[in-house]
Amino acid sequence: MADQTHVLFVEDDDVIREATQLALERDGFAVTAMPDGLSGLEAFRANRPDIALLDVMVPGLDGVSLCRRIRDESTVPVIMLSARADSIDVVLGLEAGADDYVTKPFDGAVLVARIRAVLRRFGHAGGGDRGEAAEDPVTGGVLTFGDLEVDTEGMEVRRAGQPVALTPTEMRLLLEFSSAPGTVLSRDKLLERVWDYGWGGDTRVVDVHVQRLRQKIGQDRIETVRGFGYKLKA
Repeated sequence: MADQTHVLFVEDDDVIREATQLALERDGFAVTAMPDGLSGLEAFRANRPDIALLDVMVPGLDGVSLCRRIRDESTVPVIMLSARADSIDVVLGLEAGADDYVTKPFDGAVLVARIRAVLRRFGHAGGGDRGEAAEDPVTGGVLTFGDLEVDTEGMEVRRAGQPVALTPTEMRLLLEFSSAPGTVLSRDKLLERVWDYGWGGDTRVVDVHVQRLRQKIGQDRIETVRGFGYKLKA
C-alpha cells in the first residue's frame, strides 16, 4: 500500500461498495471501504488516505457531515457521490469542502478518470505509484492585489498580513485568477484548468468554490461578470 494511492470509500450499499472497490483495485488503487460515516471517520483518522470518496446518504454520520469533519482536520481531496443530480446534494457537499462530485449510477471508468483528475491537481499520479507535483499555473514571487498577497512559490496567501488557509483546489483557483488579473475567465475555462475537465462539467462546482474563496480573501476581490465568468480585481 505504501507505493499506491490510498482511497477511502464510504458507501452503505453492499453491492456498490464491493463492486467499486474491486474496480478501483484493478486500476491500481489501494482501497479502504466502509459502510457508514462513523466507521469512515475512524478509518480516515487511522489510515490518512490520499483521497476520500463519500456517498451523501450513509448512516450514522452522513457524507456531508463526514466531509466537514475531514475538512476540519485535513486538506485531503474529497469527491462526493450522490444518487441524485439534486442541486441541494451537490451544493451542500461542495460547501462542506468537497472538491468534486459524481452522480450515481456512475461508470467505473468515469469515476477513475475523475479521481485521477483530482489527484493530478493535488500532485499524485492516481493509481499505482505517486506522481510528481502538479505544475502550477503561476510561478515566480509574491503577487499583491490590495491587501492580498499570493506567494506563488511558497504556495501561501496572506490577507492584511494574516495567513489565509486554502484547500489545494482553492489555491489553484486563486492561482488561475492571479495569473490574469482583470481578465475574465469563463466557468468552462476554469473547469478545464483547475478541475482538469476535458469535457463539459457542472459549473456549480466553479460557482461554489468561487464563493468559498471569496469568503477567505474578501467578497469584493473576485468580480462576477454576468454571462461570461469571473475576474480578479487588479
